[in-house]
Amino acid sequence: MSITRRVFLRNSAMAVVGTAAVPAFLTRAAYGAQALGISNKRLVVIFQRGAADGLNIVVPHAEPDYYAMRPSINIPRNQVIDLDGFFGLHPSMSSFEPLWRQGQLAIVHAAGSPDPSRSHFDAQDFMESGTPGVKATEDGWLNRTLRGLPEPQDKSSFRAVAMGSSLPRALSGSEPAIAMNNINDFGVGGRNPSAVPLANTFEAMYDQSVDSVLHGSGQQTFDAVRMLKSADPSKYKPAAGAAYPRGHFGDSLRQLAQLIKANVGVQVAFADVGGWDHHVNEGSTQGQIANVLGDFSQSLAAFWIDLGDLGADTVVVTMSEFGRTARENGDRGTDHGHANVMFVIGGPVKGGRVYGRWPGLDSSQLYEGRDLALTTDFRQVLGEAVAKHLGNTALDQVFPGFDNQAAGFLHLLA
Repeated sequence: MSITRRVFLRNSAMAVVGTAAVPAFLTRAAYGAQALGISNKRLVVIFQRGAADGLNIVVPHAEPDYYAMRPSINIPRNQVIDLDGFFGLHPSMSSFEPLWRQGQLAIVHAAGSPDPSRSHFDAQDFMESGTPGVKATEDGWLNRTLRGLPEPQDKSSFRAVAMGSSLPRALSGSEPAIAMNNINDFGVGGRNPSAVPLANTFEAMYDQSVDSVLHGSGQQTFDAVRMLKSADPSKYKPAAGAAYPRGHFGDSLRQLAQLIKANVGVQVAFADVGGWDHHVNEGSTQGQIANVLGDFSQSLAAFWIDLGDLGADTVVVTMSEFGRTARENGDRGTDHGHANVMFVIGGPVKGGRVYGRWPGLDSSQLYEGRDLALTTDFRQVLGEAVAKHLGNTALDQVFPGFDNQAAGFLHLLA
């Protein structure tokens, strides 16, 4: 059965190398970002899968009820990295403190999806589709974001990138997107497990394609991928001070930084990190949450340092499907909750501030008597990034059914 290159890129994932030292290998390429007329501005979305505990990540250490409800897993006030006298970071997130002090990190607390679902699958699906409560949405909000941006004369195949073996829900849709796995896997994978992992098949598809959207750039794209694979990845040296931790998330961000620095036209990117579902023995300053927070924050801090001057045109937004219960459970963990915390990092970010209205943790203020109440819809945060940073102001198309007017933005971007 024949397949066009557009359909292939939409429904499959191209596993590419972890890239290599490519300081200027595409300066002569016909599809370079400048030649394509692609905006230099880029948006990176990080999904914390498993429902992160926002109350132990950005701690309301001046809130007495926080300590009363979490006698064994609270973060002691004298160990919190204080931010503003009321909120503070978990001590494992010390790598975020310089970003905060430099005004490149903003925090949105009591944020998330208004849908009451406590199902990981449904809640993640709703946040990635951008339509909470609506299961019939076929595409993702990040794909719709691209659809509403000015279309260049020719599209880079690296315009929309996910770090992983398959395309995430957020990037599914009519706009082509690719998924990149790791350095050892260059082939065809993703949603079709029977796809043929042969580079020459991928090249042949380009040669035979009549898709006008990518016409003329197929050979250059394949050449670029081949160059990324053939180069020795050990030659790549992250910027001074960019110390990526070992592991999936650190590797993903390291590879993403290399791609962005290679100037292949990355406009939106997606990566995820798991390990947040702490029903039992969550821990406090040590233990499960401390470990995953150290990896999370160190990886993002290294990524930011590695980007260097490119950070001026980059915005990173983090999100998780829902938060955790305000009270710890009988197993010294937390159960599925509601509102959470989001981080926004970037050159245009008006950082050094916690945004959003804090609802309080008194029993009368909790959502359904158990969870942090939501005061900021996650679509407000994403909508501001889409409109003010990327320039797609048709937010009724990106987030259908949600009144996402500029007047409702938090104004965390310059």
